[in-house]
Amino acid sequence: MYHHVKALMYTVRIGQPDPQFGNMLLEQFGGANGELAAAMQYSIQGLNCTDPARKDMLMDIGTEELSHLEIIGTLARMHLKPTRKNRTAAEADPLIAIAGGGGVALCNSQGAPWTADYLKITGELDVDLRSDIAAEARAKIVYERLINFCDDAGTKDALQFLMTREITHLKAFMAALESLGKDPLQIGSIPPSPEIVNQYFNDSTGEGEDGDIDTRGPWNEGEGIKFVEAPSTPIAEATEEEVRQEIQHTVGRGHRSVASQTEPRSKRIR
Repeated sequence: MYHHVKALMYTVRIGQPDPQFGNMLLEQFGGANGELAAAMQYSIQGLNCTDPARKDMLMDIGTEELSHLEIIGTLARMHLKPTRKNRTAAEADPLIAIAGGGGVALCNSQGAPWTADYLKITGELDVDLRSDIAAEARAKIVYERLINFCDDAGTKDALQFLMTREITHLKAFMAALESLGKDPLQIGSIPPSPEIVNQYFNDSTGEGEDGDIDTRGPWNEGEGIKFVEAPSTPIAEATEEEVRQEIQHTVGRGHRSVASQTEPRSKRIR
């Protein structure tokens, strides 16, 4: 059961509206890393969760994200308000101005509509929690970039609050994942093939024009790791003779096919 309280979770005040920045704010309203996506992802994960304790957490955070949606939506609406009547302001986002009447719409900053494809839901609690941790980290970065592009003190204040709550939720998800007591590499129930799982394929080799290097680190060396140098190279190599034979074989088949088609029909039937 949901109950709406008219007062915002965090008071929003802005100075001079900025329609272009209002358009940017829509990224956190209806974008891939936005508040609606977070609210739906955590709430649906919570509905599917059979662990009562973690379900409670998912529903708590999922519900809070709806309050965040209201905050970011209010911010965006305030900044987009001039697009209702001002032609110059409307040009900042014609879709919002003409189709939406200057209010928020369920789309991202580029006008792409919100989609359930944004949601990462597997029904495996530990896997879902990892997705949630990543989602909060991505949202934190988006808020940070919005703050960096913002000149309005009141807007920055609200964005700082929302950004901070992303870290709060990230910490909760990390603690919930750790409390499961599972090995980080224990995903699902079917174990990986032991002869393959520790092989590291060095598939990007050489040096690039922008300073790209071929290097080693804890991800491809250390106890148990088998470093396999350019495993695709032997497969990709072909001798000139092999290429020539393949061309001849293909051309030969083509000649036979043409000859068969040009023979008199009566001869082919016999």
